Amino acid sequence: MIRFEQVSVTYGDAGTPAVQGIDLTVPEGELCLLVGPSGVGKSTVLNAVSGLVPHFTGGTLHGRVTVDGRDTRTHQPRELADVVGTVGQDPLSHFVTDTVEDELAYGMESLGLAPDVMRRRVEETLDLLGLADLRDRALATLSGGQQQRVAIGSVLTTHPKVLVLDEPTSALDPAAAEEVLAVLQRLVHDLGTTVLLAEHRLERVVQYADQVILLPAPGAAPVIGEPAEIMAVSPVHPPVVALGRAAGWSPLPLTVRDARRKAGALRERLAGQTPASPGAAAGARTGSEDAAAPVAEAAGLSVRRGRIDALHRVDLAVRPGETVALMGRNGAGKSTLLNTLVGMHEPAAGSVRVGGAVPHRTGPRDLLRRVGLVPQEPRDLLYADTVAAECAAADADAGATAGSCRALVTRLLPDVPDDTHPRDLSEGQRLALALAVILTARPPLLLLDEPTRGLDYAAKARLVTVLRDLAAEGHAIVLATHDVELAAELAHRVVILADGEVVADGPTAEVVVSSPSFAPQVSKVLAPLPWLTVPQVTHALAELERTA
Repeated sequence: MIRFEQVSVTYGDAGTPAVQGIDLTVPEGELCLLVGPSGVGKSTVLNAVSGLVPHFTGGTLHGRVTVDGRDTRTHQPRELADVVGTVGQDPLSHFVTDTVEDELAYGMESLGLAPDVMRRRVEETLDLLGLADLRDRALATLSGGQQQRVAIGSVLTTHPKVLVLDEPTSALDPAAAEEVLAVLQRLVHDLGTTVLLAEHRLERVVQYADQVILLPAPGAAPVIGEPAEIMAVSPVHPPVVALGRAAGWSPLPLTVRDARRKAGALRERLAGQTPASPGAAAGARTGSEDAAAPVAEAAGLSVRRGRIDALHRVDLAVRPGETVALMGRNGAGKSTLLNTLVGMHEPAAGSVRVGGAVPHRTGPRDLLRRVGLVPQEPRDLLYADTVAAECAAADADAGATAGSCRALVTRLLPDVPDDTHPRDLSEGQRLALALAVILTARPPLLLLDEPTRGLDYAAKARLVTVLRDLAAEGHAIVLATHDVELAAELAHRVVILADGEVVADGPTAEVVVSSPSFAPQVSKVLAPLPWLTVPQVTHALAELERTA
């Protein structure tokens, strides 16, 4: 169905190709997973299938890409629209209408389908993706995860033969991600749809793949094989695979169920051992932070957005040195709470204070010294033409020593040249740059909205190290995330929101283990033992070896 024949793509004046030596076939009716570190060219490969490369992105395409027999060099994306459906990392860039129902129908209108067919398919898609309650909602009022589901739905209604998806579950809560992946499986198994997707959260998708394509490094030829075979050599792999490597299991498990079958001996070895607390790798909280005055505090906080009660009587206090993970399904109010802490929303009831100030009544320059927010869309913070210019502006705005921002970028993003335009960075790289811009001001309170969206495991590990160091220095951190592995690795405390209300608030180990939706893979494998992460396990095994 999809055929790459010695494909390479070079953008502009770049000295080396973004991808080269791509020679592969994706058969009809298979789900193929494209993996690799950030910046290796996964989005370029996906865009070549839809014809966006080179017709819209520019650059030079060598070789040949065919989809259902159509050569993408001679067919514009609009001439492939009846065959290929594409959903990129940014759902907002896909939308052309104002409401959910109109967006789902738009693609079919463009293809000239009959009204009764469109009506039936819209209803089917609303049910498939759990969007029925949102059908009349304005797209601009939806959460990032809800927008992601609408973007996927707008492609599904046209019934394409090929689906190309770039990070389809990155903004979804665990339950919604499972629903979307179940839909994709149904399309593959029942309708013979061919699915090619790139995803960094491999713990969610690798078990569903028929084959995996690994791009190991920029410009390197791909490695193709069965999921277990590729995960054994891949530099990016889910926690369950990392646990299998640490325990010496062969073959490596791809699912929690397979790992639990192998984990009996490991549970026996770990029995009686005490895991390190989450967030403690860079220095555990001493307890004195609990007596310190809160950096941010909300009391009975309620916020309305239009006709929606986005937050209802929320109580929250965050103290110096504390890392708090906000979790909950899409639309639960996580982003609204973060935005309220930086003054973007005025409370309808209750109060909110940050660093002793009322955010919505405090000027931006004064507020910048108290709190910094890295939003879901990092491009909202990036306006310069190069990475170097962004860093220089961040140093100037923060009154920091020249080179401060660039040093943070280098720590988070090794090997990114100064003259790179932010738009040429991958989604994960742009997020890391935006994070460096905010961190340059070293605010006492740091807020992050889905900070691992688009990040591979290595980039996530670097981010965790940076955030732990900041917490150890006394910075308070609040992150809204669907990444249960990040929360287990980093957060001292987890707060779960549902329909704008706090339904759980407590130590990470207590809250996530008690929730099947938010428990990390290691916790599920080693239950009932209290282990959350692979580093906890590897540290304990090393200690056992040392004392043996």
